[in-house]
Amino acid sequence: MAERLIKSRFFQRLMEIAVPLASWFLITLPLWLSPFHPAIVAYFIIAFDLYFFSKSMSTAYACVVSYKEILYHSQIKYFKKLLRQKNHGLIKHFIIIPNYKEHLHKLEETIDELVRSDYPIKNNLYLILAFEKREVEASKKSRYITKKYSKNFEKIISCYHPLKADEEPGKASNQTFAAKIVDDFVINNNLDRKNILITICDADSKLPTNYFSYLTFEFLRDKDRLFHFYWAPVLLYNNFWQLPIAVRMQATLSSILRLAFLSQKENLIQVSTYSTNLWLLKKINFWDIDIIPEDWHVFFQAFFTYGERVKTIPLFTIVNGDAVFSGETMKTLANRYEQEKRWAWGVTDVGYVLKKFFLTPHIGTIQKLKKIIFIAETHLFWPVSFFILTISASIPPLINPSFKRTVLGLLLPKLSALILTLSSVMLILYIYLDIKLRQKVNMKTSVSSLPLLIVQWYLLPIVSFFFSSLPALDAHTRILLGKKLKYKVTEKV
Repeated sequence: MAERLIKSRFFQRLMEIAVPLASWFLITLPLWLSPFHPAIVAYFIIAFDLYFFSKSMSTAYACVVSYKEILYHSQIKYFKKLLRQKNHGLIKHFIIIPNYKEHLHKLEETIDELVRSDYPIKNNLYLILAFEKREVEASKKSRYITKKYSKNFEKIISCYHPLKADEEPGKASNQTFAAKIVDDFVINNNLDRKNILITICDADSKLPTNYFSYLTFEFLRDKDRLFHFYWAPVLLYNNFWQLPIAVRMQATLSSILRLAFLSQKENLIQVSTYSTNLWLLKKINFWDIDIIPEDWHVFFQAFFTYGERVKTIPLFTIVNGDAVFSGETMKTLANRYEQEKRWAWGVTDVGYVLKKFFLTPHIGTIQKLKKIIFIAETHLFWPVSFFILTISASIPPLINPSFKRTVLGLLLPKLSALILTLSSVMLILYIYLDIKLRQKVNMKTSVSSLPLLIVQWYLLPIVSFFFSSLPALDAHTRILLGKKLKYKVTEKV
């Protein structure tokens, strides 16, 4: 009876809208509560400001730790260390590049980086071109790439995903189709799934030279490797100086946050470009084909199958990717908004993990609660933070003039501003790390551009609103209203 209730449409809908409903509740709280209990609103705002300050400090610390680790690991010759590992020759890499209407030159740039890999066993690299059948030019691209790069890989396999009625267009359904073809190939060639590493590589992701050597070395020495994902931060610097200022700032913030995530091992979950083994993917029946954001979702598919053994292992190296760029400024800004909205659609994973919480008694309650709290917190404060941090402190005195005459009412805006000012000091560190990270990927900063890199941060509130909070709130509102999100490929020219 309980399981039937949990699987009912009503219960699933309730779990689906939990975080979007909480988002609107917190955003509007100062408006409807200030007339009656302005002190409660004030204490809530101060508590949130202090929470944000602590997050800023912990993020800054994590950034420094991750950056130091990247510097340390960049000195290690993993291809040499790998050759000393037992059975290193048994591991085979299948690199899946899911793509739809990607520019041919972007695919070539990505594959060129794969060719430059220092992985010592080239005939253990397989390239999988995961096209969509509905793309007219797909077969032509396949023939060109196969002819050009056939000598650089053991085999190049092109597959053409026919989108079905029960599938969502996007990476998840495409990757599942491609991975099943890889699985058939592995079985037909008497290979062991446990020795097959699948790397999901976005069409604009440039993997570092040491990626496969480093990955294979870590995989072989990892005792629990069958239950792990492996991830290096995808930093959006590849087209940095082409971007409009607003998108450039978003690219910097995204890159810094991904750098910080790298050293937060307990909560680390892969995004965008990552690796895992075929055995695990087969056990969880690959990616669910009816969802849009697939990277966190596939982690939770594995977690709710095998519990706390499932982790994402950090690789301290850098994957260089493209930020949104469509050639024209307004089109770029519109596409950036749509991309953020699609990322924020990952709030649907909250409903998924809440449902799985009740349906997986074999997994420890504490471990499940930790994951639920983490994912709910991440998606809840995504649209909410801007409103609470910027305008909420001024609302109680405006709506309730008598509160303005109290000590708390007088101090609230000043105290809130002080906490935010202290938090913004972290931007100095972020600017420094941004410059150093771009040096690592040969995207240098000229002396003449330094003033602009500093001054642009005065636009942070505007940029955060239009390209973070607003698209996230848009996604949450669509879920509340029961509307679907149409997948749109992010244009990168």
